[in-house]
Amino acid sequence: MTIKITTLPDGLRVVSDAISTVETIAVGAWIKVGSRYETIETNGAAHFLEHMAFKGTKTRSAFEISKAIESVGGYLNAYTSRETTAYYARSLKEHLPIAIELLADILQNSVFDPAEMEKERTVILQEIAQTNDTPDDIIFDHMQNTAFPNQSFGRSILGPADLIQQMKRETLMDFMASHYSPENMVIAATGNLDHDKLVGLVGAHFNCLPSHKPATSESAVYKGGVFQEHRPLEQLHVVLGFLGRSFKEDYYGASLYSSILGGGMSSRLFQEVREKRGLAYSISAHSSSFSDTGLINIYAGTSPKEAEPLMEVIQKEMKKLPKTITDEEILSGKNQFKSGLLMSLESTSARAKSIAQQMLIFNRVKTIPEIINHIDSIQKEDLVEFGVQLVNSPMTLATIGSTSVKVPVSF
Repeated sequence: MTIKITTLPDGLRVVSDAISTVETIAVGAWIKVGSRYETIETNGAAHFLEHMAFKGTKTRSAFEISKAIESVGGYLNAYTSRETTAYYARSLKEHLPIAIELLADILQNSVFDPAEMEKERTVILQEIAQTNDTPDDIIFDHMQNTAFPNQSFGRSILGPADLIQQMKRETLMDFMASHYSPENMVIAATGNLDHDKLVGLVGAHFNCLPSHKPATSESAVYKGGVFQEHRPLEQLHVVLGFLGRSFKEDYYGASLYSSILGGGMSSRLFQEVREKRGLAYSISAHSSSFSDTGLINIYAGTSPKEAEPLMEVIQKEMKKLPKTITDEEILSGKNQFKSGLLMSLESTSARAKSIAQQMLIFNRVKTIPEIINHIDSIQKEDLVEFGVQLVNSPMTLATIGSTSVKVPVSF
């Protein structure tokens, strides 16, 4: 990795990872703001704002924004998460100036045209409806809200439909002004580029960002609990959630443990649940880390009649794993972890996202040897301790389907 970092006078950080063997670039603006920075009254504003940024600026219409990047064969998109909003582009290396100028335009000069806002409001309401109609998607929102009740961290990224229907133009403009400041933003780029030229372009175009200190979010406090929704479905969708580890803790160990538990076809849960017993079509475990907390999620899609034996097997395997985890499993998990990391380096977009997120979290970029060394240094004792912590911590259970699941008293 050839990482270079420059902080502009206003606090805006520019980070690049040059790759001379490709002909393209990926560049974007990552802002440290997502749904957890919203209030109950503004839930959904971060996502709504992300949509509106593409709907016209002082100099371009929504169509002209799309045409400007696509006419040179490029691509422009965005996403909102609980902690981050990102706007990013991909293009040929010679079109980096166009990509930077477009990103700067939509982030500094968006006009939030009322007519465009009404059209986009309808689009987002359709997105909410589609998510609600997709059980294996919406169930994670229910799990999150149950795990972190009455907190911004637990609320939906899309927001509730009734709030989106009422959200005003001024709400989005105020939200943008409160959070899209230079010190809250990172411009990251990877590909065939020159760092100094990148810094010059960013400095020339990103010159109208609000200068005040960005607002902060409330701390996340994991609670756990139960949510069960009855729907006339053929499948029962189940998510079990447990307190994981934040980015400031050993999130590598949490990721490794979840991989051994249910991260692939050779994992404990896949073998026991699907291969040996045929209790579920889908079964997986996943670790998610955030700035101040983390989650371990186990998802399964099963038939209602298999729900009880499925829960029994999951509980049994979670209790058994800390006592029986093998060196072979740990080595295999580490190899999968490292191969996934190294394979991701072949994508300029993935590399840009990675270095941007690390800058937002750590204010530096970890080198690949540093990360691999950390993965290699994880000991069996660390994993055993984490596994014991999981089965002794409060559980979150969320289900959607035609039947309920008996809630286990304990593991």
